[in-house]
Formats: sequence, structure tokens, C-alpha cells
Amino acid sequence: MASEEQYDVIVVGGGASGIMAAGRAGELGKKVLLLEKNRLLGEKLKITGGGRCNITNAEFDIRALLKNYGDAEQFLYSSFSQFGVKETFNFFESHGLPLVVQAKKRAFPKTEKALDVFKVMEHYVRDNGVVVKNMSPVSKIVSVGNKVEGVISNGILYKAKSVVLATGGISHPETGSTGDGFNWLNALGHTTVPPTPTIVPLAVADRWIKDLPGVSIESMKITFFLDSKKRFSKTGKILFTHFGLSGPLILNSAKDVDGLLRSGVVTATIDTYPDLDIGDLEKKVIELFDANKNKNLKNVFREVAPPGTGDRILSLIDGLDPDKKINSVIVEERKKIVRILKSLPVTITSLMGSDRAVAADGGVVLDEVDTKTMRSLKLDNLFITGDLLHINRPSGGYSLQLCWTTGYIAGSNA
Repeated sequence: MASEEQYDVIVVGGGASGIMAAGRAGELGKKVLLLEKNRLLGEKLKITGGGRCNITNAEFDIRALLKNYGDAEQFLYSSFSQFGVKETFNFFESHGLPLVVQAKKRAFPKTEKALDVFKVMEHYVRDNGVVVKNMSPVSKIVSVGNKVEGVISNGILYKAKSVVLATGGISHPETGSTGDGFNWLNALGHTTVPPTPTIVPLAVADRWIKDLPGVSIESMKITFFLDSKKRFSKTGKILFTHFGLSGPLILNSAKDVDGLLRSGVVTATIDTYPDLDIGDLEKKVIELFDANKNKNLKNVFREVAPPGTGDRILSLIDGLDPDKKINSVIVEERKKIVRILKSLPVTITSLMGSDRAVAADGGVVLDEVDTKTMRSLKLDNLFITGDLLHINRPSGGYSLQLCWTTGYIAGSNA
């Protein structure tokens, strides 16, 4: 086996946290090698946020921000105090990419192009002298005692004083996130929690939903039931897809829904008018009907249903002719219309798989990592970042902020 010259730092994985770690180590004058198994760096970064890239969440209060990271909150204060949301804003804006803050404090590049975020990160590693080797899958992490000696890729042993593992989790495996890092960490003596998709769309049985792919509705309330008993409700944006439900509201409900699915039959109802009680909605419908007595029901119903959904929702009411005139709609039919708008039926069959997950949990348990430096407590010169850490978080910029923070801290200390 050929042996390359020694590097100061080797980073395995060219995603968000890996690029940040490599760029930071290079910025500090270290000789850095970045190994990426794909043909190009940043494949997942380029598609995140539907191609818009939710860079971070603009919650500048560190304690308030960390409430979104569940049980990991207590471990992350030191690292986020060193490089948090404020530093992320400064980093991208100082590299010529201004950010904008949108609903629920989600921050995006002003251009709303994930590719522009990638370009900043690519320049960061190139400008700081990082050696990038694409098409270089790592087959083994070589350790001696309590230290990592190097890594083997394409039959070559690359040696380093420090190694950063930044291979990501299992979400979007088509981008290279296939869970390799979990196997290596287990082999090195770390305890890992098996990864499961946590921020992921929901598959449903309902034909009416699958017939509305691409339609999104704002400010809906969805209530989930386990064996017909109400469990929890959330309000936000819902996206209908050819397989079921997605959108921020659904993604952030998936982990709780997963728990329900393990216990019984899960159904849901969607309230299209969460700010109106059923009496006020009925008054609204009566006013609309009174103003359009000679029109067909289906045409008038489209004005009260969420945009693009009218015909499919109306078809859910048995025995109601969509072509009948409004002046022929009887009281009981009108009440059925109001009830369906307040309680659209959904049957949840499963969570979608890792191929559609925005993020997954699982990874190294945090009491085996010094989160002030991201150094392994099992191997003195191994650093672990991003999705390889067992940290739950919702969608909304929290995953990428975790990558920026842990990557920067690992790069600073490796």
C-alpha cells in the first residue's frame, strides 16, 4: 500500500460540516486534506431547503435556540457560544452572501439559492489551501491505541495528526449519506444510537390527498389521533404530495407521529380554518352562498376551499352533486360542507424513508464527545461533527446551524 505524506488534518466527508471544518483548519494554517466519495463536494447542501437553503434560524438568544435541540441542549452551550447564529450571519455576509429572515425566523441567502451557499463554502476551502480529493471513498479508519493514525482511501493510506469525521447521517442517501460513519465509530469503540428519519414526510392512504400533488395550504391545523383518541395538534403550512403530506408543519410532527404509529392506528384531521370556530365559518359560508344563489356549487365552493383543492374536497361529501345550484343546497348539505372544511380526513400509514428525510437522528451519544472541541473522548485526535452526533432537532435551519457550529469548532481544534 502506498503511503502519502502526512497531513495536519484529514476531514472525511465534503458536506456542510466537513467543508466548514476543513476550511477553518486551513484558515489556521494547517495542511488539510478533504476526502469526498462523490464526484463533487456538497451534494446535499445544494438541494437543501428545496434548493433555497435554510442556512440557520435567526434566534440569537443561545439558550432559546438550544431549546430546539432536545436532550442535547446541555451539551451544546459551549460550542454555540463559540460559533452560533450571530457568527453564522457574520461568516456568510463577510463572504459576500447576505441573508434574509423569513417566517419563523428561518434565514436564507438573499438570492434564495442553495448553490450560492455551496459556492461560498467551496471558495472557503480552496482559498485556505485545502487539498480536495473527490471520488475518494474511505474504506477504513486506522487507529493505534487511543489515537487515529490515518485513513485508507482508494488503496492509499493517508496519515494525519488529527482526523475529522463528517460523513453525515442517513438522510438523502443518493447524496452519499449512507451511514458509513456510524460503522466506523462503532468499530472505534464508540456507542452509537441507530439512525431513524425524524424530519420526514408522512405517507397516507387517502386518494384525495395524492390527487393534489404540489398544492400547499397556509396556516392549517392538523390534529393527530391514536385509535380515535386525540393526541396532539399543530398549526402551519402543509404540502400535498403524490405519496402524502409534507411541508414544515408535517416534517416537525413526524417524530411524534412515529411514536404513535408504533402503538396503533393513526388518523388525522385537517382544519382549513383554524382561526374560525364552526359557527363563524358557517356564517361565512352562508354569506357566500347568499351572494351567489344562482351559481353552481362547485364554482362557489372553490372560493371558500383552500386554493387548488375545491373539487377534491367537495368530492369527499357523499351524495352531494357539485353541479347543483346554490339555491338548491339544503341546510344539512351546507352543514356537511362546513364540517368537511373543519375536519378533512387523513389516515397515516407510515413515515417516508431516509431517501426523503430532511434529517435523521442517531449517532454518537454526546457523553462520549467533548462538545467544547468536538473531540472524541475515546480517541485523542478524532473529531466528530454534524449528523454523526445523536441530536434531535426540528426543521427550520437548526440542522445546518448544527453543521456550521460543530464543523467550525472541530476545525478550530483539530
